[in-house]
Amino acid sequence: MTGHDTDTEPIPAQPVLDAAPTSAVRWWQAPGDGPAASLVSGATVYAHPDDLHRARSVGGNAPAEFAAWLAFQQAVDREDGAVPRRYRELISVAVALVTQCSYCLDVHTAAARRHGVTAEELSETAFVTASVRAGGTLAHALLADRLYEQHGQGHGQGQGHHHG
Repeated sequence: MTGHDTDTEPIPAQPVLDAAPTSAVRWWQAPGDGPAASLVSGATVYAHPDDLHRARSVGGNAPAEFAAWLAFQQAVDREDGAVPRRYRELISVAVALVTQCSYCLDVHTAAARRHGVTAEELSETAFVTASVRAGGTLAHALLADRLYEQHGQGHGQGQGHHHG
């Protein structure tokens, strides 16, 4: 399957909601143009590519919120920002890796490729993301160490580390 973006592929201008701008029409509106995925025969698949098309009905249940989300997404997907679109897609891939959203990962790796991101850039982005994520774990370990110490204060355990 190919892209999900209106920049490179015409998608019928059919707004999700009356309040949504037609320029925000994306993959979640065009049946059959969703992300590619392989299914394991006989296995229960919780993250199914066809579920992306449910965004329209879910959004219809919360039209004001969905319209606001669509407007936000349109602003993020703009081509004229200080951050070039290819970098926006690399950022989106990095966030998708951290949040572990398979739908976002599929959509944004496809968009990254369409916007000129190389396989090497995608791989380096994954490792930079992994390193920063690991740094977040260390940062919280430092917090946990301080909290552990503070929880020992006032309980007759003193201020030292009593890890054993």
